[in-house]
Amino acid sequence: MPDTPALSERGRLLRLTADYILEHGVADLTLRKLGSAIGTNNRMLLYYFGSKEELITAALAEASGRFPILSEAFVIMDDQLRPLRERIAAAWEAVAAAENLPFHRTFFEVLGLAAHQRGRFDSFLGSVGSEWRERIAVSLGGDVPEATADDLARELVALWRGLQLDLVTSGDRAGTDRVIASAAESIARRAATAAAAPGL
Repeated sequence: MPDTPALSERGRLLRLTADYILEHGVADLTLRKLGSAIGTNNRMLLYYFGSKEELITAALAEASGRFPILSEAFVIMDDQLRPLRERIAAAWEAVAAAENLPFHRTFFEVLGLAAHQRGRFDSFLGSVGSEWRERIAVSLGGDVPEATADDLARELVALWRGLQLDLVTSGDRAGTDRVIASAAESIARRAATAAAAPGL
């Protein structure tokens, strides 16, 4: 079904906003300043998105789609034919790819604001807190009990996020790869132990 003019305009503004935040960040962002930069005004942005926070959340989701290698991490984790240790290491390769750096920088800037200004970015925090963990838990669910899969997924996503931030601040890719290799061994070993437990 073709987009209506309103949906097309909303999409256009969203794409332009994603361009803007990837280049300039969000710390000093105002709707008036953004509107001027992308050829609209703050009233139209509020009309289409409701608030600055919802616009930033939507623009970050739009921006993530420009880095398809990030999504490849989940495809890799879902490949049950590969050993879990290999899947974790290969998924990290996708997450840590150098071309993802602009997204990582913007993501952590928004995350810092969201954590500090509770109530303003609730939808963003909700998706950050659950989306990746739930997807990884599903990919582990064929190997281990559900509760264990959730715990291991939480651990792995927390590790990825920490190492994403390490890459932003230090650029030490070799160091993060060493950490992932060790963690992958540990998580795979614990998953195997849980899968082999009596009664499962």
